[in-house]
Amino acid sequence: MDITVQELKERLDKGEQLNIIDVREPNEYEEYNIGAKLIPLGELPYRVDELDGLQDEEVIVHCRSGARSARAQQFLEENGFNNVRNVTGGMLAYQAL
Repeated sequence: MDITVQELKERLDKGEQLNIIDVREPNEYEEYNIGAKLIPLGELPYRVDELDGLQDEEVIVHCRSGARSARAQQFLEENGFNNVRNVTGGMLAYQAL
């Protein structure tokens, strides 16, 4: 199930502690980020153990526009994560809010 940028922003504004993974590249992250954990999509298979313990928790993934994070969502679901949500429209949509 996906999550809208509106819902994400509201929850961040309320100070909710969320498990957010940014699957963009480091240069994109430096340019603009919302404080998520940076794990570039290409590194995700090698770093998935960093997310151990989150299999049954909500994990939110985002990228620039939603394409890379959709692949990350699929990968995580195939590896036992039960509640992975992709940010619709990614950071482009978030910045446009």
